[in-house]
Amino acid sequence: MSETTTVGKLRKMRVEEGDPIQYTLPLGDESVAVNPLLGNTIVVRHTGDIHCVSCGRKTAKSFNQGHCFPCFRRLASCDACIVRPERCHYHLGTCREPEWGQAHCLRPHVVYLANSSGVKVGITRATQVPTRWIDQGAAQALPIARVASRRLSGLMEVAFKEHVSDRTDWRRMLKGEPEAVDLKASRDALFAQCDETLSDLTDEYDQVDPEMIADAESRVFRYPVLEYPAKVTAINLDKNPRAEGTLLGIKGQYLILDTGVLNVRKYGGYEIALSA
Repeated sequence: MSETTTVGKLRKMRVEEGDPIQYTLPLGDESVAVNPLLGNTIVVRHTGDIHCVSCGRKTAKSFNQGHCFPCFRRLASCDACIVRPERCHYHLGTCREPEWGQAHCLRPHVVYLANSSGVKVGITRATQVPTRWIDQGAAQALPIARVASRRLSGLMEVAFKEHVSDRTDWRRMLKGEPEAVDLKASRDALFAQCDETLSDLTDEYDQVDPEMIADAESRVFRYPVLEYPAKVTAINLDKNPRAEGTLLGIKGQYLILDTGVLNVRKYGGYEIALSA
């Protein structure tokens, strides 16, 4: 294969469901198909420039996966309630961007169980299924409830995480495929354990009760990985702007090299030169 170099501002990889998952890496106006690079040596070099993924201004430091500090402070998408959706405060009239809140938070959400490093509970906008599951490197996923707003999905997640984790162990996820689990059995157990709490939840805007999904089938995902690392070492482009190695796999939003793993999403807005 002859060497090619593509330069541009990095964004998270786009995914397409398939067997295996198909990945495309956006670099500015260019897009690089990543799956065909498996088994080849690649070089990822940060040129030193970082541009805010929202306003485009040059920034010396990235906040919240690619934002300049003013956007980090201003945008509703960077508010703390994005990480803790049960703290959504749109209903209090204090949303940083009410129109954004209407478009993103007052929309149908899905509560799900996934298996990426063990069983976990999570939430996502209905329009982000199955992208959210793939971005997390889930080997299995099962929707268990539909709700009318982000806040309500967060409140359900809080109830469920009393009994099951809401986090992915990214190092464990990158070490191999998790042992298959019966997500339907986990769902039924959670419904029973949280029955009283869930019966008290309702949406405060249109009084829509959560819809429990009892008939969904578990989804299974296979990732393009030639070999998993025995030891997971994170590549830090801030400390060392050049990473080189053989591309052994792609999973979640990580490139797995024989020299370490690169969290692509972490470096949103970084100008990257990719050679393969």
